[in-house]
Amino acid sequence: MINVTRSIMPDFEKYTQMIEKLWETRWLTNNGEYLVKLEKALEERFNTKCAVVSNGTLALLIAIELFDFPKDSEIITTPFTFVATSSSIIWQKYKPVFVDINPETFNIDPNEIEKKITENTRAILAVHVFGNPCDIEKIEEIAKKHRLKIIYDAAHCFDVYYKGESIYKFGDVSIASFHATKVFHTIEGGAIFSDNDELIRKAKRLRNFGFNEEIEIEDKGINAKMNEFQAAMGLLNLEIVGKEIKKRKKIYESYKEKLKGLVKFQKLSSNITKYNYIYMPVLFENQEQREKAYKKLKEEGYNTRKYFFPSLDTVFNQENQCKTSQEISKRILHLPLYGDLEEKHVEKICTTIEKVVRG
Repeated sequence: MINVTRSIMPDFEKYTQMIEKLWETRWLTNNGEYLVKLEKALEERFNTKCAVVSNGTLALLIAIELFDFPKDSEIITTPFTFVATSSSIIWQKYKPVFVDINPETFNIDPNEIEKKITENTRAILAVHVFGNPCDIEKIEEIAKKHRLKIIYDAAHCFDVYYKGESIYKFGDVSIASFHATKVFHTIEGGAIFSDNDELIRKAKRLRNFGFNEEIEIEDKGINAKMNEFQAAMGLLNLEIVGKEIKKRKKIYESYKEKLKGLVKFQKLSSNITKYNYIYMPVLFENQEQREKAYKKLKEEGYNTRKYFFPSLDTVFNQENQCKTSQEISKRILHLPLYGDLEEKHVEKICTTIEKVVRG
């Protein structure tokens, strides 16, 4: 079975050597040597500050908690995202207010945001869907006008650059996911990024039960610490992720060439100066066509994903109906994409899709 993605893995001997050291030191977690090195490497790579945590959902929860919004606050967000985005808002006892998406970029439509702002709105939690940057300038303009915080869910955005800068540098804070399904991973993992030093210091307290560097309780925190096994994986994957992205780019372009005129593709921002080719989403003419392709590809040994489905406005806070998001969620399908995917599989997948589309 060919899956929709395949995790990159470092040289086994190199990883073993790093892990052997843990048997000697017995320092397995709690801000260990590998975690410190990983944070430093990420900060140098992206020219911003970061706090690494044990998964992307905890990164979202901490990012929201950083601002200590009052009870009954509303956070504007998109329904076309992974469920963790909305769940993180709800877990904090805030209300997600959904704004519909642009049908071409799949990102939150900034032209619809102001219509949903109320006296209880405190933040915009926007998602760079499939690594495609939002309309950052418009979102920043709206946030400044209404004195709102900006939290970017950049879960898909490792090594994505916008106008020459890492996407993690934008907003008040951005979060990343380093899950095994992402182009860069630490098995499970995530991070909070910001140019604001105080926010990162607070994030590091919140991930460690509220303790400051002197082990004094300063905040109400949780346990979101990354262990040394994960951090070691991350350090080694940093060495190979660039090669993985180059291989993905070639496969991505092969799909686009072969499927031209058969399906539609996500419109990427013209301000992207570096992209990571994390996913291969395609849009069918209707849901029936999508379902036929999904079923036929599965029969032939190819796992695809209906990602994202369903649109989250049909699950949470159903008073905010987002018709475009609902429509896109019924027609979208993610095709297998990873560096080691052989061209013969791309050809077979595209041939199958052509047969479905042409009937």
